[in-house]
Parts: sequence; structure tokens; C-alpha cells
Amino acid sequence: MSRPPATRQDHNKFCEVEGWEPVRTARGRTGTHHVTYELPLPDGRILRTRISHPVDRSTYGPSLWSHILRDQLDVVEDDFWHCVQHGVKPARSQPEQPAAEPLPTELVHLLITRVGVDEAEVARMSKEEAVQRLNRFWAEGV
Repeated sequence: MSRPPATRQDHNKFCEVEGWEPVRTARGRTGTHHVTYELPLPDGRILRTRISHPVDRSTYGPSLWSHILRDQLDVVEDDFWHCVQHGVKPARSQPEQPAAEPLPTELVHLLITRVGVDEAEVARMSKEEAVQRLNRFWAEGV
């Protein structure tokens, strides 16, 4: 699908919709030549993008726009336009499911060596399930 050339306003709107934070200097000011945004990602990376002043309808050339999408915004063009035109954030912005609480090492060791539970089965257990299984073993010998 053919898209219009992206403008500085589109770039700025994308950052605002997705929740990028403006970067400020140590004195609390924004830059004079660029608007700079950062976005921390769930995987630990921090993306950074810059938009030249003034944030207007000036368009980007194809090469520069490709660089911005790939290296600064880390999105494909369809996701960018879907965000700008419909307010739909890219999937990476959605909160991830909280990681399951890891089982304590001693609990894993007891389940495998004392109770005889298969290692793969232990890996699928929640902490609550693992504790219940160990308690059942101690109470009933099963």
C-alpha cells in the first residue's frame, strides 16, 4: 500500500501516542535544534529518536525515513501509520504478561530428588503447585 511521505508532525504524533518521554537536559530544558524522545522497552533496550525543529509538515526523504523507522523507532511502516492514523500502539508497547515467579532452588531439588517428579513437569509448575506437591509428599508419602 502506498503511503504519503512522513512528516515531522507524523513522527511527533507517533511518539506522543505511543508514550515516548521527551528528553531534557540537566537544566530541565529540551534541546534547541531537535525534539528528542526516549522509550524504554520491556526487553531492557531504550529507543531514542530526534525530530528537527520546527515540528511541522516538512517531509522526510525515503532513505532518512527508512533509517528512522528501522533504527530509531524500531517499527515497520504499517505499524507506524496505524499508530498515527488510528491511535493503535505497536505490539511492543503493550504490557507483557508478568513472568511466573521462579521456583526456589531447594524446592526444585526436593521435588526432583525426593519426590521423583520429572524435571520437565517441575518446570511447568507454579510456586503454589510445587509447594502443594511437596506438602502432599510429606503428608501422604505420595
